[in-house]
This record gives sequence, structure tokens and C-alpha cells, in this order.
Amino acid sequence: MSNKLISWLILLALVLTWGSSFILIKKGLLYFDPSEVGSLRVVITFLFLLPFALKRLNKLGKRDLGWLALSGIIGNFFPAFLFAAAQKGINSSTAGLLNSLTPLFTLLVGISMFKLKTRPLSIIGVFVGLGGAVGLISVSGGHGFSFNIGYASLIILATIMYAFNVNLIKTKLQHVDSVTITAITFFVVGFPALVVLFGFTGFVPKIISEPAVWAGIGYISILAVVGTALAMMAFNVLIKITGPVFASSVTYLIPVVALLWGITDGEHFEASIVLWISLIIAGVVLVNLNYNRKRRLTPTKQDI
Repeated sequence: MSNKLISWLILLALVLTWGSSFILIKKGLLYFDPSEVGSLRVVITFLFLLPFALKRLNKLGKRDLGWLALSGIIGNFFPAFLFAAAQKGINSSTAGLLNSLTPLFTLLVGISMFKLKTRPLSIIGVFVGLGGAVGLISVSGGHGFSFNIGYASLIILATIMYAFNVNLIKTKLQHVDSVTITAITFFVVGFPALVVLFGFTGFVPKIISEPAVWAGIGYISILAVVGTALAMMAFNVLIKITGPVFASSVTYLIPVVALLWGITDGEHFEASIVLWISLIIAGVVLVNLNYNRKRRLTPTKQDI
């Protein structure tokens, strides 16, 4: 299997997984409030990854633990709450569009704070992909945008945190394998999430008095195990074998999956959608051309 094929297969798997995450968050919000959805998502992921974390915790130095703790806070803990809160006030189309800002912020943060070296093609690819994402969402969904600056700012903040985190992993944690990164970051934030869930929400009374909410726990569990734990492991591999900008470009393709969900659900299909999807793919390809072909792109056993 070629080096580029590996990165594209991981990207495709992440697109399919994270493209379905919005609908799982939406389903979870039918049973729980945003603070419960956010904390429950982190707690379930933490419990799933706990055996991996305990096995690796003693093998890490203080410096690595510090970077992993920061990664967990800005890349996992706060975004889980921000996305859940935002989707109470804006629709999924708007959320998908705002989430597509991640590669742009990744590029800006990488250049300004992490001294990321890039080429003109990469910059052009970021804006081409963003343009395709905007166009795709503008002609899909059937109900347009429900833009509310208060709720929208929550997702914008989350995308900036994602941007900082992917650059952090690439520059400070390149030597740490992806399973360790994922397990330890959630080990760090799992305990605060437990405090929030059981100490500051009505989660316990709700599961006792309302049996129907167990369906909501099922949706969030799928989101946590598949869409968070396993997907983050794959994403961390992608960051390390390609780069932060290409890895974050997964957010451009997420609206495509959301669109397919809509078509399956009977939503109208616009012919111009093909054009916008082509622009998105072109943007991602241009970003991928930025990499130094002499770099090793094949993941090692440690990375996986």
C-alpha cells in the first residue's frame, strides 16, 4: 500500500465517522442538556480508554505529561462542551460550515505560533476547500442557515482550539504514539468531566426517573467510542504522517457526509452540489501537494 493511499484512507474513515457526529449530538440533545452531553461524551471516552492509559502512564516523562494535559484540555475537554452548547442555537448546516474553519485556523496558528513552513499551494488549497464547503452548505439542507453570533462563536472558539491542538501534537508530541496521546489526554480530562457530570448536572436523577434517556446514552456512547476515542487515535496518526493542515482538512469533507445523510432522509439534491464537492476535493489535494516528498510518510509500528 502506497504512502499517500494510507493517509487518504485514514482521512476518508475520519470523514465518514465525524460526518455522522453532528446527528449523534443532535440525538443526544433530545434527552440531555449540553453540559450533560459534553461531560458524558468525555466520561465514556475516558472509561473506554482507561486500560490503555493506565498501561502507559508510568512510561511518560513530566514534560510529555504536561503537553498531553494541555492537549487534552484544549483539544478534547472544552470542544466537547462547546459543540454541544452551540447546537442548541444553530442548525447543523451552520455548524458544519463553521467547523470547516479549522484548516484555516490551523494554518494561521501554525505559521504565527509554531513557525509552520508552508507553500503557496497549501494556502491556496485551504481557501479553495473553504470556498467549496461554503458553497456546498449554501445549496443544501433545505432550511438554510440559522446564524446566531452567540452560538456560532462557540464553534469558532472550538475550531481555534482544534487548530492549536493539531499543531501542538505535530510539534511537541511527534515521538509519542497515537494510542498514548489519545488515552492520556482523556485520562487527564476524564476526572474533571466526572465532577461536572455528577456534581453539576441533573444526570443522575434523570437516568433514575426517565428510562427513555438510556436511548440518549446509547447515541452518546457511539459518539464517544467510535467518533471520539477510535477516531482520535486515527487522527493523531494522520497528523504525524502528514501534517496539521492536511489532517485538519478532514473538516472540509464532513459537510459531504452530512449532505448524504440529508439525501437519504429525502432532502432535495441540487446539481451544483457536484461542483462544490469537486472544489473541496481539489482544495484537499492542493494542501496534500505541500508536503516534502522526501519525508517519511509511512507510519511506524510505534505510531499505530
